[in-house]
This record gives sequence, C-alpha cells and structure tokens, in this order.
Amino acid sequence: MKKTLCLLILGLFLVTVQGAVTSSKAAELKKIKVGINGNLCEGPTHIAKEQGFFEAEGLDADLIRLAPGTNFEAITAGSIDVSFGLLATLIQPLSNGLPIKITTGLHTGCDKILVKPDSGIKTIGDLKGKKIGVPSLTSSPIMFARRGLAKAGVKVGDKDSEVEFVVFTNAELPLALQKGAIDAISANDPVASLAARENNLVILLDSAKDAPFSEQYCCAAYVSAKLAAADPETAAKYTRAMQKAAAWIQNNPEETAKIQVDKKYVAGDPTFNASVLKTFKYIPSVSGAFEAFGITARELKEIGILGPRVEVDTLQNTAFATLPGVPDTVE
Repeated sequence: MKKTLCLLILGLFLVTVQGAVTSSKAAELKKIKVGINGNLCEGPTHIAKEQGFFEAEGLDADLIRLAPGTNFEAITAGSIDVSFGLLATLIQPLSNGLPIKITTGLHTGCDKILVKPDSGIKTIGDLKGKKIGVPSLTSSPIMFARRGLAKAGVKVGDKDSEVEFVVFTNAELPLALQKGAIDAISANDPVASLAARENNLVILLDSAKDAPFSEQYCCAAYVSAKLAAADPETAAKYTRAMQKAAAWIQNNPEETAKIQVDKKYVAGDPTFNASVLKTFKYIPSVSGAFEAFGITARELKEIGILGPRVEVDTLQNTAFATLPGVPDTVE
C-alpha cells in the first residue's frame, strides 16, 4: 500500500515538473505575428513553422492568413509584425512611406509571360500594341512585364504605354487568353506554370530562366519598421529562421511541396508544385536582395513608375535593416 502510494505521489510529481518545464519553455518563446497569403513561393514561412526553424530561434510564430493585397495594410496597422513579399511590389510603397524594413532575399524566379502557341507573338517586342492580362495593377507580374517590355524598346509608362494592361483574377487569366480578350498573360507561379501546362501555352519570358532576371532575387522577408527599431534581436531571429528554411527548401523541394499541400498552406499536386519550386533558387542572400532592389528600382524610375524626386540610392539604403547575427548567405 505504501509502495503504491509512493509511486502515485512520484508520478504526480513528475507530471507537475514536466508541465512546469513545458510551460517555462513556452513562456520563453517570443510571440510574433507572421502574415501569409498561401502562395507556393512563400514556402520559407511554411517550412520555418513546420520544421521548427522559428522555434529553434526562440519564436512562437502565429501565422495569420491575409487576403491577397492586404499585407501592407496589416503591417501598417500592427496586425502582423513580419511578412514575405516580392521585391518589385515593395519598391513603390516604400517610396511612399510604407513602414517596413527588408531583411533578406529568399529566392529568384516566379514571374512568367505567356501567349497562345498560334498567336504569332514570338518575342517580347511583338507585344507592342497588345493587351496583357495581369492579376492587379500593383502586382509583381505587371512590374515584371513592364521591365521586360522596356528592355525590348516598348513604352510602358502610365502616360505613353504602347501596351494595355487588363486586370483579371488568376483563375480568369487563362480563360481570358483563350477567348481572345487579351493577347498575353503575365502571372506568378504556380498560376503561370499551371496555365502553361493545362492550356499548352508558350512561355515568352521566364524570370526563373531568362537573363538578367534569373540572377535577381524576386522575393524577400521583411519586418515592420517598428520591430526593427524596438526589437532588432527578434527581427534577426525571424530573418535567420527564414534563411534556414529557404536553404532547406533548396535541398528538399519534394518534401516542401508535400508539407505545403498536406498542411493546407497551398492547393494543388505536390509533384507538380515541386517541379515549379525546383526552378527557383532558394539560396537566401541579404546582399542579393539589396542588389536586386537597386536594379529594379532604377528600371522602375526610368519607366516612370517611381517619381522623378525619388533618390534610388537613398531609398535602397533606407529600405533595408542591418540586424545582429544575420549572415549574408545561408546554403
């Protein structure tokens, strides 16, 4: 009887100790609100959560799903602390005072321009006088299209554009192309790759494969300016976790795609999604993002997307945060 009682008391003691340890560990984790949209290339956020990179950095990451196009509003309002975005979409808002700091580049590629195989359009220059479907007038695909067209000598400024950009949802873009409402599509992956596969479309320009875009970082991690200033250590922990997750994706694209679908971050077929992920270079780099930002910003200013008073060098330097213990590259 005494032995049974002692064992019962010991068991209760161990449960209490274990619970205290678990509670203590949870209390030590820094809570952080991470904005997500459920995009395929947003993989570093998903993997940092599911593979424990956030927790290893001492973070309790709450992933908050946002409606497309609302990340900037959320971070300005304080609804989220950090997020993930395409560099080309960050530049103009930053020039207008968006309160964020970019902390690292995460990967290259993910925008494509597509046409029907019988369109007669063989080069980017052939799009002069045509209609191009895009998901929004502030999206990365329209910025990519404008940059590609400008390099081909086609005017794309707001006042002198030689092409017409027409907005359709991602789901509507392939149908609009097939019906002749537009002559080309500019879209992100996996929408672009899926449209190419299912509709036998021709990829006219691919940021993952065609120079100079293929060597430029397209997506980056960013934090609120408030977090960067008040708690740079937490901002650094978030950044390191994202870098480690990106490097993990580079080495594990199939498992990444499976995790994303199984955990319902993204829809689709894991095998196909993995084939798309393999076209990106998930080699995170701070300097790579900094360089790509400068290149893209200068091109957008030449096109007329950025105002004439915007000093690109100043914008480039103030857009990035220098954080403690964040390496330039992780492989």
